[in-house]
Amino acid sequence: MQFQAQRTLMVQGTTSGAGKTTLVAGLCRLLVRRGLRVAPFKPQNMALNSAVAQDGGEIARAQALQAMAARIAPRTDMNPVLLKPVSDTRAQLVVSGKPRAELEAGEYQAWKPRLLQPVLEAYSRLHAEFDAVIVEGAGSPAEINLREHDIANMGFAEAVDCPVVLVADIDRGGVFAHLLGTLDCLDGSERARIVGFVINRFRGDRSLLEPGTAWLQERTGKPVLGVLPFLQGLALEAEDALPERAAAREGARFRVAVPVYPRISNHTDLDALRMHPGVDVRFIGPGEALPAADLVMLAGSKNMRADLEFLRAQGWDKAILRHVRYGGKAIGLCGGMQVLGVSIRDPLGVEGEPGESRGLGLLDLETTLEPRKMLRNVSGMVFPGQNRSAPFEGYEIHVGVTRGPALERPAVLMAGLPDGAISEDDRVLGTYAHGIFDRPEACAALLDWAGLRGARGVALAARREESLERLADCIEANLDFARLAPFLTRESALS
Repeated sequence: MQFQAQRTLMVQGTTSGAGKTTLVAGLCRLLVRRGLRVAPFKPQNMALNSAVAQDGGEIARAQALQAMAARIAPRTDMNPVLLKPVSDTRAQLVVSGKPRAELEAGEYQAWKPRLLQPVLEAYSRLHAEFDAVIVEGAGSPAEINLREHDIANMGFAEAVDCPVVLVADIDRGGVFAHLLGTLDCLDGSERARIVGFVINRFRGDRSLLEPGTAWLQERTGKPVLGVLPFLQGLALEAEDALPERAAAREGARFRVAVPVYPRISNHTDLDALRMHPGVDVRFIGPGEALPAADLVMLAGSKNMRADLEFLRAQGWDKAILRHVRYGGKAIGLCGGMQVLGVSIRDPLGVEGEPGESRGLGLLDLETTLEPRKMLRNVSGMVFPGQNRSAPFEGYEIHVGVTRGPALERPAVLMAGLPDGAISEDDRVLGTYAHGIFDRPEACAALLDWAGLRGARGVALAARREESLERLADCIEANLDFARLAPFLTRESALS
């Protein structure tokens, strides 16, 4: 089959979590290593972990990671449509980096025909500038209930006429059924544009899988392009899902508890803590009591007032207050800082029903939600003017305006201005800055403040870079790249 969209390859998955994001990131790094200028692209993403692109718009953190893999700055064209769930049926629609509307699920279906144009325009700009574009699908093309006016999977592939690689996660089980069943849900044109399969997260003896891959190729007439092994310990940002719960870290002497509310966002802020050898991070889910800890971390949220009510319903509010009263430390990031304040007001219904919610009262702050969203990358200092002052680099994504006496004791200096607060008893800290743990100096300073004396920070950027190189090595060793070269560019560079 001849494809009109040259220099473009799309990765789709049999399920969410099949490994699309990771495969695209690895392909981007591998192509860059072979001398190509490559750009990642995801037409539509649904995620609460987001980033501020270089051009000032909001995109999913997964595409920011893939841009890092491609060694280029993230831009809004890489993710022109982003959906940020506010509830189980409602989401904020971000188009070309800017909030456009808040929609119920049924309303979004009516919007989709209008979104194809900005999606194609963003893709065309990337395609004109870069040697190759690696496109990531969303969820699965087998979701036949979402096929009408699809812009995320085969609808996009058909619109630009590009080839597709289908990836499946063998660690979940049923990998051959997933691949064969996905093909069966597609029409003839869509099946024809799948140029091969990738089986992801394989453990064990490869020879035991070969009868299955041979059967699959004979049954479908499509090649298995590669079987990628399960890679442990990759330090790559999650698209949206929380990290899998691990056993308590042996030897870790500092405990961090993270209440998980339904619309928790940008929990990637905690990646440096999760990777710290001296820190044991526990994500606490519904029905679980908040355990004894040295530090309670309150992450951001896309619907903080609703999540605050959830927090109360779990009894976590009383546990947090008791934790601080007995000398424990607490940090709130973005929406988490709002929760630590006296009240959160939403008179215009920016994040749900209009109204006001009582906060935990640990910081003398009041927050009013306003329609204008603050989006910017920032750098600054944690603990400005103190002996433990340290530099950080991060970003702001929020709609709240916070005022109150607690701001007279700022937690950070951000873009030259004070931000956030530290309580008078030095037990509670809040800031709108995301990413404050990412630089090792700031991570060490924050952990020292929280009680882990003499802690060293984690070099998160170096860990991610190492992981991307390791991922590219794995793909290079296990993927039949010669079969993909004709769909990209400068074949000599790919051989």
